[in-house]
Amino acid sequence: MSYTEKVVKGQEFQSCTFKRCDFTNSDFSHNKFIDCIFESCNLSLMKLNGAALNNAVFNNCKILGVNFSECQTMLFSVKFDGCILDYASFMGRKMVSTRFTKCSLKETTFSQANLSGSVFDQSDLSGAVFNRTDISSANFVTAYHYSIDPEINNIKKASFSADGLAGLLTKYQIRIV
Repeated sequence: MSYTEKVVKGQEFQSCTFKRCDFTNSDFSHNKFIDCIFESCNLSLMKLNGAALNNAVFNNCKILGVNFSECQTMLFSVKFDGCILDYASFMGRKMVSTRFTKCSLKETTFSQANLSGSVFDQSDLSGAVFNRTDISSANFVTAYHYSIDPEINNIKKASFSADGLAGLLTKYQIRIV
């Protein structure tokens, strides 16, 4: 089903499954998505200003350039598996224990977000921005291509692989051999 460039406002979607839907450049501002699943959908450039995402699951979706920081803060809860989330923004989001599994998160903004206890499993964080971000107890063991400054982010009890330690030292411009 195609919702490309459509405007849909004021609707509540509860326990819905969206399969192979195209939401490219659509406006779903001020809608509620409660216990919904998005499977193999294209949500690129979708506008979600004031939308509620409560227990929304995204599987194998293309979600380029979506600004999740414009969603409602109350009960915001998402999970991503096999998604392309490049150029997305989660700025200022409270996303405790969020799972990102096998995702591309290139150039994604996590500034001022609370990602404590979150898991970045086999996810590409090339150019992702972590600035005053709480990633305490987060798991980056299988994540790769990240650059995180421990001096401006809360990384207490976060887990990293030995191979990924270079991503914590990037700002020092040292060579690790």
